[in-house]
Amino acid sequence: MRVAHVITRLVIGGAQENTIASVLGLRQKPGIELTLISGPTIGPEGSLESVARSIPGLLTIVPELVRPVHPWKDVRAYAKLTRVLREQRPHIVHTHSGKAGFIGRLAARPARVPIVIHHIHGPSFGPWQGALPNLVFTAAERIAGRTTDHFLCSAAAMGRLYLAAGIGKPEQYTRLFSGFDVTPFAKATDSIELRARLGLNESDFVVGKIGRLAPLKGHADLIAAAPAILRAVPHARFLIIGDGKLRSHLESQVRSAGLTSSFVFAGLIPPNEVPQHVGIMDCLVHLSYREALSRALPQALAAGKPVVSYDFDGADEVCLDGETGFLLRQGDVAGVTERIIRLAGDAPLRRRLGQRGRALVCESFTIEGMVQTQYELYRRLAAQKGIP
Repeated sequence: MRVAHVITRLVIGGAQENTIASVLGLRQKPGIELTLISGPTIGPEGSLESVARSIPGLLTIVPELVRPVHPWKDVRAYAKLTRVLREQRPHIVHTHSGKAGFIGRLAARPARVPIVIHHIHGPSFGPWQGALPNLVFTAAERIAGRTTDHFLCSAAAMGRLYLAAGIGKPEQYTRLFSGFDVTPFAKATDSIELRARLGLNESDFVVGKIGRLAPLKGHADLIAAAPAILRAVPHARFLIIGDGKLRSHLESQVRSAGLTSSFVFAGLIPPNEVPQHVGIMDCLVHLSYREALSRALPQALAAGKPVVSYDFDGADEVCLDGETGFLLRQGDVAGVTERIIRLAGDAPLRRRLGQRGRALVCESFTIEGMVQTQYELYRRLAAQKGIP
């Protein structure tokens, strides 16, 4: 069975790490021949292309497949993707992300691909954007949805959102948590050496945040909460992991607020170094306004760290309020402040929330489980279509 995965770009991010892990795992399954098609990896978020390129014949780059809407490039990307799929002749096309999900699914039909699967890592539409973009992206998802045999969702909330928009039928949706190697996180320790390297003291209460420095990720809300947190917890420090186009703007905000000594912008770090950085955190905050289910939440919980999260789509499926952390409505900066102060003053509470979170994640977020679910779905859909 030949399978082609299609994604817009291979930056360092949850959807991309999920795709790479899926591709590598599925290649080990019997009866699977797998390829990966991607647009160029452009941006300050880092790149996973080297991982895909290390496997001969796996990766095909379509230069015209870019993330922003670009009519001329989009038409050319559609034509080139159609040609590539005709050459590779996959039985299944499995798309990821908004742009590749739309163009890839449309290209699969003229290429006569029997089965089309779309993986919803995050919503293309929602209340976080204006009426016109919502109208356009919802219409695009409905059009592409008519060519889709099955949807995988990183959170059940994504399925509810798409079904409410008239996309697909309930039996076409499968929730699939984004698996990762939980062992390095479960073994992560509070390294005094790493703290010192980052300018953090052994006694500092470290509030971590992991994610692209981009709009709707909520970094400004954490900066707004910081002064009140520091008045109650003077030894609190804020560790920001990630990079993006808002970095200089956020650093300027921190300087203007007189908080420079309390914030550490660690920038991009290799994925294999994320566990040790999570290990030095006392809690993790995730204040995104647009996301499905960020990998940062289960990664922190795997390390036994409590989380404070906004209730974006899917967060409530892992951030169980009062059990693994605290769940707040989006924009509740006062609530974020209060919860972080509470965690800073209550070590037994941090341990209880972290232990419950670790048990949840180690049960539900393994790479092996994620890969096996996809493999079984491929076989079931292939059998329905009469593909050996």
